[in-house]
Formats: sequence, C-alpha cells, structure tokens
Amino acid sequence: MLIVKAPVRIGFGGGGTDLPETCTRCGGIVVRRSIKGKAGPTPASRAKRFLLRALRKGVRTALPAGLVSLLINVFVAQAMVVQGPSMKPNLTYNQRVIVEKITYGFMHGPRRGDVVIVDMPGEEELLVKRAVALPGETVAVWDGQVFINDQPLEEPWAIRRGGLDYPPTRVPPQHVFVLGDNREESRDSRFFGPVPVGRIGGRVRLIVWPLNRIGRIG
Repeated sequence: MLIVKAPVRIGFGGGGTDLPETCTRCGGIVVRRSIKGKAGPTPASRAKRFLLRALRKGVRTALPAGLVSLLINVFVAQAMVVQGPSMKPNLTYNQRVIVEKITYGFMHGPRRGDVVIVDMPGEEELLVKRAVALPGETVAVWDGQVFINDQPLEEPWAIRRGGLDYPPTRVPPQHVFVLGDNREESRDSRFFGPVPVGRIGGRVRLIVWPLNRIGRIG
C-alpha cells in the first residue's frame, strides 16, 4: 500500500485553497481522501486566553495584597481624616493622621496625654480626644481646668479652656476619661462619661497632611 500526499483545491466562492490530500493506491485503484488541517486559534480565542491569564495573575497578586492591607488596617495602623474643631489647636479640619493600634491591643492601655480614637455608641462618627484621667482616679473639670484627685492637672499640650464643668467622679476600672483640647467646642466624657478601654480604637501618632504640619501630635 502506498500513500501519497498531494494538494487539492477547494473553493469558497472566489478562488481556491490548496489542502493536503491523501492518495491510497491499492490494487490499481486510487482512493483520494482530503486531510483537513487543524484550524489555528482565532483572534477572539487568543484575546479570551490572554484575559483569563491576566485575570488569574491579577487575583494572585491582588488577593494577598488586599489581605495584608486589611490586616494592617485592623491590627496595626490606619490613616484617618480629622473632622471638627474639638482638638484645636493641635488638630483641625481635614488633617490626615496615622492611628496606631498595636500598643493598646497587645502592650498596655491608654495613658494620660494620649490622643485616642473613641468609638462610642450613639455617636455618628469616630471621635478624636485626649485621655486625661485613668482608672481609679477621681476627675473633675472646672472651666476647662482638669483636677485629678483634687489636684490641678498640668497639661503640657496646648488647650483652650471653657465649656461644661464636670463634678468629681471616680473613673471605673478599664475606663478612661477623655476631653477635647478645645474644651469649649468638644463633645467628650463630660457628656457621655468615662470611656471603656474596649471603645478606644487606637492612638493618633502622626500628622501626615498637610505637609507643613507633618510630625508628632502635641
């Protein structure tokens, strides 16, 4: 048996195209069979494969990055924007700050003078305040002046006095008493009482915007 390949022309309405043909000679009789070539990938299929490869690569890259970013925001640090006048002159509208979360979660609770993020029930947004009294202390506020255990508190950070007074009150365990530095325009522990430590979301460490205010918080 002899098999010979030769071209054969097939038409598609205009001109012809040579395709391989198989000729089988058997007993003086030639049997012709056309061999259809395997069609190559179309532009649409190539584009589909390219998009699928790009999608798989993007998922492999973006998923770990998104997970790391989520873990950082939840457990390490978070960028936030300050709104409101209650922390003037140390913080004011539209300043960007970095809130660090590791210390209170794994090392120790808020300390006096820390600027903290407070998440209180009933408040429409997170609050930025300063911790001024700690568990077990008796705190009072008269004309913006803080008294701890009947002694005036020396505050090295800038404040603006005024606002509501607050009678002597003992801070419960696992709570802190917070005030705004701008006492006259601050909604703070004078309104809602000492804050549970579990409601403290982190410590404001740095101002990162605007550029002329970059640095640690006073």
